[in-house]
Amino acid sequence: MGIVKIDEELHEDVRRASAVMCRSINAQAEFWMKIGMLAEANPTLSFNDIVKMQLDAAVLQPVDAELA
Repeated sequence: MGIVKIDEELHEDVRRASAVMCRSINAQAEFWMKIGMLAEANPTLSFNDIVKMQLDAAVLQPVDAELA
């Protein structure tokens, strides 16, 4: 584990997003970093494709939106 220095404005964005997404600030920052890394490695995939790929890799089945 290490320390990452980020801009104060970005930190505030992470803090606000973490509250909405019910994640800790660190978990939200980690999520954004992971999605960004995967997006750079897979530029033809959409955000939804990347999330589905991660769910499939974790052997999780997304909840049907009509059932939620």
